[in-house]
Amino acid sequence: MYIYDSTLRDGTQCEGISFTVLDKIKIAKKLDRLGVDYIEAGNPGSNPKDLEFFKEAKKVCFKHAKLTAFGSTRRANVPVLEDKNIQALLDAETPAVAIFGKIWDFHVTDIIRTTLGENLHMIYDTVEYMKSKDKEVIFDAEHFFDGYEANKEYALKVLKTAVEAGTDWLVLCDTNGGTFPSEIGGTVSYISSLFDVPIGIHCHNDCDMAVANSIIAVENGAVQVQGTFNGYGERCGNANLTTIIPN
Repeated sequence: MYIYDSTLRDGTQCEGISFTVLDKIKIAKKLDRLGVDYIEAGNPGSNPKDLEFFKEAKKVCFKHAKLTAFGSTRRANVPVLEDKNIQALLDAETPAVAIFGKIWDFHVTDIIRTTLGENLHMIYDTVEYMKSKDKEVIFDAEHFFDGYEANKEYALKVLKTAVEAGTDWLVLCDTNGGTFPSEIGGTVSYISSLFDVPIGIHCHNDCDMAVANSIIAVENGAVQVQGTFNGYGERCGNANLTTIIPN
């Protein structure tokens, strides 16, 4: 069972939280000492503070945790080698990278405004490129449960594409926090049966069930749980690792 902490990335989106770079270094050291397996510490392509953090973090010797940089797939119709956010992920020099990609066909066509085929190319190119750079790749299937409900065939095609590109993990994200435990359990069990790649779970707490959803995902095959300490996060927060870890 692997614990994946996103306090320093997702948690910083909580109202009232503004960590300094020194704060983030101190927290990362504490998480490492606790025994957290992965520390998702920021999006180096999104803001200067995260860039500075990863620069300072290179001076820290983490005894257990793998520091992880977070970012998106390459942009639509932009070669992976020319995408500045992809380069920022590499510049972070972390052993692992978390790549989020679009699962929900509605988001592909109406939000990032590209074709379903190009979205698959974006995912494949990014994962394959990161693997060529010897990164452990954690593919975050953003809005997975909504996308799976809307178009199962395409959602599964996205996961298959990430697997074929070489991803080390498939993380199923309840990004809107609106999925019930009964749905989570059955879906995770089914997805686990389809792929040899290990499954992770990432739940938001909009229906106050992120912990329950995370636990039932583990009972049905997930072997990585993502969350934040005290459930900090955007809107209603994330799955609370303070509760999940002892459970």
